[in-house]
Amino acid sequence: MNYKNVSFFVSKWALKERRIRALCESGRVDGAMKVGHSWMIPENAKKPVDKRYKEIQINKEIIKNETFEKLPRTKVFKDPLYGYIKVDYKVISDLIDSKEVQRLRRIKQLSGVLMVFQTAEHSRFTHSLGAYQMANLAIQEVEGLSEISEYEKLLFLVSALLHDIGHGPYSHSFENITKAPHEGMTVNIILSKTSEVNKILCSYSEFLARDAADVINHGGRYPLIESLISSQLDVDRMDYLSRDAYFTGAVYGTIDVNRLFRSMKIVDGRVLIRASGVNSVESYIMSRYHMYFQVYYHPIARSYESVLENILRRIVDIRNKIDTSGVEYFLNIIDNPNDVASYIEIDDAYVNGFIKKFERCDDIILSRLCTSFMNRHLYSFVDLADEPNLDKINEIKQKYSKEELKYYYLESHIEGVAYLKSSRGSLNDIKVLLPNGNIKPLDEYSLIVKGLTTTSRKMIDRIYYFEK
Repeated sequence: MNYKNVSFFVSKWALKERRIRALCESGRVDGAMKVGHSWMIPENAKKPVDKRYKEIQINKEIIKNETFEKLPRTKVFKDPLYGYIKVDYKVISDLIDSKEVQRLRRIKQLSGVLMVFQTAEHSRFTHSLGAYQMANLAIQEVEGLSEISEYEKLLFLVSALLHDIGHGPYSHSFENITKAPHEGMTVNIILSKTSEVNKILCSYSEFLARDAADVINHGGRYPLIESLISSQLDVDRMDYLSRDAYFTGAVYGTIDVNRLFRSMKIVDGRVLIRASGVNSVESYIMSRYHMYFQVYYHPIARSYESVLENILRRIVDIRNKIDTSGVEYFLNIIDNPNDVASYIEIDDAYVNGFIKKFERCDDIILSRLCTSFMNRHLYSFVDLADEPNLDKINEIKQKYSKEELKYYYLESHIEGVAYLKSSRGSLNDIKVLLPNGNIKPLDEYSLIVKGLTTTSRKMIDRIYYFEK
C-alpha cells in the first residue's frame, strides 16, 4: 500500500492541511498513521465525512438569501489612488464610523519607514479603506466573483475593511514586545462582545462577526474569500503596495491593479490567473520584492523601529523601578495579550506620549533611548555582507557595560525571496489557467518566476549600535 503525506490530499480533498491533520487526530481517516510528527495516509483513502463541513453548508443555506440594507445615497471617500471609494451598504458605513476602525486614523501605516521617506504619512485607516475598495473592484472585475451570494460579497467587503483593526502602534515592533500578533487581535476585536465592531456586525446578521473572524483566521468556512483577503496575490497587498509606493515616491512599487483583476477568473472556488495575464503577475511579484528590500527593510527604518523596541523592552524590564503612570494600557497588554479593552486605547500618540515623558526619567538607558527616538538620533549600523568582521564587532561590544549591551547593541537578520512556493496548500499558491483548461502552478508556467524562486533569495545581516 502506498502512503502519501498530508499535503498530497490538500487539493484532492479540497481541505486545508490543518483540517486534514485534525481529522487524522480524531481517527476519522481510514488507515492514517502517525510517523514522528507527521501523518501518512493511504493514497487511495476516501475523503472522510466532515461534520464541521456539513454544519458550514447548513449555515450557508440559511444565509445565502439574506439581503442587507443600503444607504439612500452612496457615500464616497476621496482617495488619491482610486478617485472615489464608494460605500453602498449601511453596515460598511457603520463599521467605518466605529471606535475600532477610527482608531486606525491614529496609527501610521509605515512606522519607521517615515524616518526615510518623509511623505509616508498615511495611516492604517487609509489602507483599510483601500483594501475595501480593492475588494469592491474585484467583485466588479474578476470573472465569476459576481456570482457569489450577496452575503458572501458583503463578507468579503467587511473582511477587507476590518483585516487590520488589530494592528498596534508602530506595527511589528509593538508586536515583538507585547506578543500580541495583529491577526489574532483582529479576530479578538471582531468577536469581543464589548467592541463596537462586534455589536454592529451582530445587529445585521447573527453569522457576520463569526464568519469575518473565520476568514481572517483562515478557518476554512469561506476558502475563496480567505485567499482574496490573504494570500500571495490578495486585495491587502494590492492596496498597500500601490499606496506605499505612492506616498514614498518609490515608483518601482507601482502595480497594474486593473490588469491583474481582468486576468483573474474564479474556477471551482479558486482564483486562477489566465495565461495571457501572467506578465502582470510577474511585474507585481517584482514590485513587491523591490518594495520590501528598498523600502520596508531600509536600514534607517529598521534602526528607528529597533530603538522603539528597546524602549518598550526597557520599560517592561524596569517597570517596578519607575513611575509607570500613563503606561498602564501598555503594561496591561504585556500581562494579558488578549486584553481587548486596553489594546484599543493604544495608538501612536499614546506611545509617543509616554516616550516623551521618559526622556526625563532617572534611568539613563531609558532616557537616552527615548531622546534618541524623539530626535531621530538612531543606531549606527554595519552591513555584514560577506564574512562578519569579528574584531569590529568585539570592539563595539566592549564599549558598553553588560546592562547597556542589552539595549545599545543588536544583531539583525533579514531574509526574503521574490516568490515562495507555499506549504500552506493550493489556495495560497498562484495558479495559471491554460487555454486548454489545464491548471499549472505559476512557478512551473513562468520561467521568470521559476528562476526567482531560487535566484532571488536575499539575506541581509547587520549590527546596530549606539556610538559611544
